[in-house]
Amino acid sequence: MPYYPIFLDLAGKPVLVVGAGKVALRKTRGLLEAGAAVTVVAPRAEPEFGQLAVTMRQRAFRPSDIRGAVLVFAATDKRAVNHAVAEAAKRQSIPVNVADARAECSFIVPARITRRNVQIAISTGGESPRLAGALRRKIEENL
Repeated sequence: MPYYPIFLDLAGKPVLVVGAGKVALRKTRGLLEAGAAVTVVAPRAEPEFGQLAVTMRQRAFRPSDIRGAVLVFAATDKRAVNHAVAEAAKRQSIPVNVADARAECSFIVPARITRRNVQIAISTGGESPRLAGALRRKIEENL
């Protein structure tokens, strides 16, 4: 299935991130750069989350957490939790990105480079996020 880039204006929009590990941290930083109002739900969090302007709910995910979000990210290290997040989002027709299951995603996030007013997005259609990241790093070295 082909994918087409879509750019969303997330400034001030509520976005939910479930999970607070390294993957969730990377996604959260990108969302904050886009101006999103981010809520993070996780029982434990990487220390760096304490320095971010997010609403932190240190507890397990509840399906009601997605209410009002315009986007949802499932980025925990527990497959069952990520699946539950995806199902809850889909029931409410909220786009969801699931870090460990491309098939459960309703959107993907490309690796990106931002230099002043230029953005470069690199995507493998969700098939190989590591490759997209490696390509991003290689391009950054040459900029």
